Amino acid sequence: MSNSRRNFIKKSAIGLSAIPTLGFISKSNKESLSNIKSSLSDLSDNSYWSEVRNLFPTKKNQTYFNNGTLGVQPNYVLNSVIKDMQNNAINGAETDYKGNGPNLLSGYADFISIREKIGKIINCDYKEISLIQNATFGMNFVANGIDLKKGDEVINTDQEHGGGFAAWRQLAKRKGIVYKQAHIPVPVNSKEEIINSIVSLITKKTKLIAVPHIVSVYGTVMPIKEICSVAKSKGIFTVIDGAQTVGQIDVNVKDLGCDAYYSSLHKWLLSPAGNGILYLDKSISSTIWATLSSYNWDNNTDIGFKLQQSGTGNPSLLVGLEASLDFFNMIGKEKWLNRIKFLGKFLRDNLKTLDNVDLISSSNEILCAGLTTYKVEGVTGPELQKVMWDKERLQPRSVGKELLRHSVHIYNSEDEISRAIEVIKNI
Repeated sequence: MSNSRRNFIKKSAIGLSAIPTLGFISKSNKESLSNIKSSLSDLSDNSYWSEVRNLFPTKKNQTYFNNGTLGVQPNYVLNSVIKDMQNNAINGAETDYKGNGPNLLSGYADFISIREKIGKIINCDYKEISLIQNATFGMNFVANGIDLKKGDEVINTDQEHGGGFAAWRQLAKRKGIVYKQAHIPVPVNSKEEIINSIVSLITKKTKLIAVPHIVSVYGTVMPIKEICSVAKSKGIFTVIDGAQTVGQIDVNVKDLGCDAYYSSLHKWLLSPAGNGILYLDKSISSTIWATLSSYNWDNNTDIGFKLQQSGTGNPSLLVGLEASLDFFNMIGKEKWLNRIKFLGKFLRDNLKTLDNVDLISSSNEILCAGLTTYKVEGVTGPELQKVMWDKERLQPRSVGKELLRHSVHIYNSEDEISRAIEVIKNI
């Protein structure tokens, strides 16, 4: 690699130390992303991912394995947010709310360009997308916006995040709907087991099925297309919890055939926390009432815009969201997702060779991606997490008393995973 290329990537990695005190100029940031892409071109696979790692601010002697909770923002995204916040503070007096000056509010604009970019990633029209804070908002917007009555049945699973079950349980208590949970085996190794456990609960009173696309604790990639197909044939509304999906696996909402889909983008897409999406298929979107209502509460031309009304918020987070979308597109969806899948399989293949490891995630690679959960004989999950940090500065996340949830992303490497395996071997 040439010295000029290496120096550019190092400067991009340092990034934050050179934030200008003048106003933010979006054009210069776009040019910076173009330069980063150019600097990564024509590199071998190992060199490419090594240099991608330099575009993130994590300390070089520390390894982050917890995308299941929160992703690490690239320096490009961090710089975009901070520069915009600086600009708003420095030049805010120029804002007259008639088109001049920086945008100081986030809860009233339609942000079409951002929604269009998201639409291209998940395959839908921008008017079917609402920009929300996170997946929990998405679940609540649907649960509180749909017209369910006493006696209507909702099917959930017994492997939901709190953001995937609470609103439905509240409706059972508040309105008298019937809440059901499908039991999903642990581990689960076939699509049929999952499908049958959910379909077996369907009755004539079933109005809605709400299930995760990827199970937060175990990383199981659920057969959503098949579940939605059965539901549609019976006239049942489908709500998919995609908190762990966008940026980890390919999401094509039209191919899945769901009615509603929500996701948190601060995990695998590496957006600033406070960014999420809600998708509502245009065929049903008019049936969902706005939970948060403002000026556009009755806008039936752009229902996605209607449902994202939220009042005053931080517009710089949306600048960061757009930067993360641009960063994702710079790497390329196929390369990004394949890298996560490769590293996830590399971890699982190595874990399967260890006699003291019990793999809790599925052993069927069709049901797996970048999030893997396991336990180690003779040590609790919190103890294992501490040992990995103390010995090698590796940071996955323990779940409950026994389990360790281990997430991998594009800034991780085979070497870091191998070091984790060595720690486990020596316990």
